[in-house]
Amino acid sequence: MGVKGLQYFMDRCCPEACVTVNLRDMARQQQASATAPHTSNPTLVVDGMACLCYWYSCKDWACGGQWREYLDILKRWVEAFTSAGIRLVFFFDGVVEEQKRQEWVKRRRRVNGKISKIFCHIKEHGDQPGRELFCLPSGLATFTPFALRSLGQEVFCSVREADYEIASYARQHGSMGILGEDSDFIIYDSAPYLSVAKLRINSLTTVMYDRQRLCLTIGLAVTQLPLLACLLGNDVVSEEKMRDVRNNAMAAYRKNSPAPHYGAPQGQVVLAVSQLVSSLWSTEDEEAELVPQSLNLSTPRRELLKKGVCLYTLPGQKRPELCEISSLPSAFEKYVSPEILKACREKHAAAEGFMVYTVLCVGVTECSNTLEDEEDTELVPQALVYKPCRQLIYGLLLLLGHNGRIVDPPATREWFVFPGNPLKEPDIVHPLPVSLPCDQPSLDLLWFSTGPDVAALRLTAFLTIFGCPEFSELHGVIEDSLLAALCLVTYLVLQVQTLSLEDVDSYLSQAVCLRLKSSQELQQIELPLFSSRAVQLGSLYVRGLSHLLGANCASGCPLPSAALMPWHSFDGRLFHSKYLLAHSGTEKTELLDHESSSLSLFLQLREKLTETCNKKGRVLQSRPNAPQSRPKTTTQTGYRHRHSEQWRLDRKTGRGGRHAVRLKSFWLLSALRYMLTCFTRLGSQWWYVLEGKRGDDGWPLAWTGTEGARGRNRSSKRI
Repeated sequence: MGVKGLQYFMDRCCPEACVTVNLRDMARQQQASATAPHTSNPTLVVDGMACLCYWYSCKDWACGGQWREYLDILKRWVEAFTSAGIRLVFFFDGVVEEQKRQEWVKRRRRVNGKISKIFCHIKEHGDQPGRELFCLPSGLATFTPFALRSLGQEVFCSVREADYEIASYARQHGSMGILGEDSDFIIYDSAPYLSVAKLRINSLTTVMYDRQRLCLTIGLAVTQLPLLACLLGNDVVSEEKMRDVRNNAMAAYRKNSPAPHYGAPQGQVVLAVSQLVSSLWSTEDEEAELVPQSLNLSTPRRELLKKGVCLYTLPGQKRPELCEISSLPSAFEKYVSPEILKACREKHAAAEGFMVYTVLCVGVTECSNTLEDEEDTELVPQALVYKPCRQLIYGLLLLLGHNGRIVDPPATREWFVFPGNPLKEPDIVHPLPVSLPCDQPSLDLLWFSTGPDVAALRLTAFLTIFGCPEFSELHGVIEDSLLAALCLVTYLVLQVQTLSLEDVDSYLSQAVCLRLKSSQELQQIELPLFSSRAVQLGSLYVRGLSHLLGANCASGCPLPSAALMPWHSFDGRLFHSKYLLAHSGTEKTELLDHESSSLSLFLQLREKLTETCNKKGRVLQSRPNAPQSRPKTTTQTGYRHRHSEQWRLDRKTGRGGRHAVRLKSFWLLSALRYMLTCFTRLGSQWWYVLEGKRGDDGWPLAWTGTEGARGRNRSSKRI
């Protein structure tokens, strides 16, 4: 959520409520004031979704993500706090509540517009856009909880609104603060709200928004803040719903204050509505009401306000009976056992599962924006590519063990963002049965039984979802991460008829070569140009990893979750470089970095994939596809020479000549195609609106202590 205009008011009109604090000092003070002598370290609750755009500071973001570098960044970030004796507890969004769905849709549409500009820039200029068009790599919100868990951190995934669970946890456990970027945290009567946007990671200083000082400035009690938030507008009570109330409040405020102290319109609105809220409660009876009767509203609008106010009432606070939130029954509880429901809730809350909880307990799955080119009609949107495997996942969860006795199979509502989907309503998707070699298979058998036969059944179920059960013979022969990559690429070839042999070589070669590269080596990869098609293929792969994760959870986890993480099988820049090489006709030895062991493994995987696809009637064709964008240009001296030398370099072998010739042809072909594109686009021009503030280097002002980009926007929801 987020209260409209409140963050601006605190930053610009209420400086006394913005207090610079040192988190080390706060931790020491809390430790000193603890009554028990051996209490645990002071706890900082972190809103993970709000931190994503600050954590991901890697050079590349359009190619699909530099996942190993990102993991290193997270490790350093965590160590900065733990070395100061601060315990971190992370929360991530686990569901989108239905009352927030329309706001979620609005944000998704806004991001779609930005993605369209990104692809226009790539096709026009042949490079990654500036930070003003920055978009989080696909899947970042999905895989970050797993990354933090791998670093030994405590991570939770919410089963309702994440802000509520964060504030509730912080209040219940006496946390030293909530680190985030959401003005709702000033409304909750919970731990102090600390700004991640103004965090200096080296000194561990940031700004604390003081709830009591804010109340003193605007003349309200802390208990009146929820009504103020709803009248100003948030994700539950939209600005439009209460516009007339605010207009009347503004008129009264200007009449009583002919020369307002706070000249900015945003500041006046907050003060005017605060004045209105302060005047509403006049008797003890009214103080017990969530929405005083003196606020003259229609019944529907009054109920909406009550609903919004209730969302700020935490467990243990006054008059909880007014805000009782009934626990809804699981969406498909009649199709699975209570033990299954209990297990999936526990795994979801502990951020150990993916997709299963929302299907069984909510009946909904969703996927945020993906870097996809709406003008590219050759590549199918990832939501449609992976729909058949999702149907099999639903079938495994809902139909297994019923032996066809379900007459009307349950349907899952899907909210997937992709070009052409207006998001007016969910897509209703029915499950498909999964055929397993077992007399009486059931979900309980897959999840809870033990023994080698059950382990083999789990693996078969997982591989069957992606159309390659014969790959079970490779289990234990090759690394689990490579088995997962092979499974995913095989599925893509079977589903996307426009994928070529060169695309397969790009995917497999980067998965094989990644094993031998350090994070530093990956960061040093230089790209002569960006291909819009390669950008989309990179996002397609990462979205596939999240489907592998969902299928693995549904199958009883035949593979360790770590094997399905992108930092083990994908790097955006490495994939992009392999794509450019493969489509320029590079020999396989060079494509595999002249590593004989890598070449042998690559050929083994490629042969297995080709054999499986041939059996299913899918014959791969060679279709070299040089990018139709002009090479990057720069004012730096020696750019072309420097990057050509980097690409010609042959890792101490001295055998880079053939590659250099190919790259010259590659550049020439790209230039010719770009000239043709220019003629067809004569007269058109593009412009880009700068959003947010940036430093001199064009990067967000994160971790610097200066004002960062405002507005949480939660646009990374399960992205």
